[in-house]
Amino acid sequence: MKRYLLLMLSAAVVVVLPSCTTTGAAGEMDNGPAVQARNAAIAGEPRGDWYVGRRYFTEKCRYWGYLRKPGQTWETAQLVVMDEGRGVLTPDRVSEMPSGDGRAHGFDHNYEYRVWGTFTGRRCYDPNADLQVPVFAARKYEVINARPGFLFSPKDRYDPRYLPAREAGHRTESRR
Repeated sequence: MKRYLLLMLSAAVVVVLPSCTTTGAAGEMDNGPAVQARNAAIAGEPRGDWYVGRRYFTEKCRYWGYLRKPGQTWETAQLVVMDEGRGVLTPDRVSEMPSGDGRAHGFDHNYEYRVWGTFTGRRCYDPNADLQVPVFAARKYEVINARPGFLFSPKDRYDPRYLPAREAGHRTESRR
């Protein structure tokens, strides 16, 4: 009887195991059909002297989000801090607590923007994120899409309390 149960269990494992898949490690690139279709659309973007930005809000962190050049995929994007002293104020420059219209700092999470400006050549330390990120001085923002879909992978899950998964390996060396 024991031998029969062991044989049945082994057969079940052989049948079920090949159907198991992994979602991949943090930072591992997803190259599924949704990502391929999105990257094909990006490849056809008009080129210009602007950046494509995606706002990424994380509670208590001061980085703004990701910037990439038109035509380049999101995998090439850099997480940035905006220099509002040398540039214009960010579009979500409102109270950190919801106001009468319900908007608060970070209301534009995941909005996609066309952003004109320049990298300053400086890096800024965000102590709550424990990251050194490049500083960008924006001259102008223009909303492209308020609901653009996923940023890096359709498998990504957003939680405003946590850093983006792809940044986990970029933390400041002395604090790892």
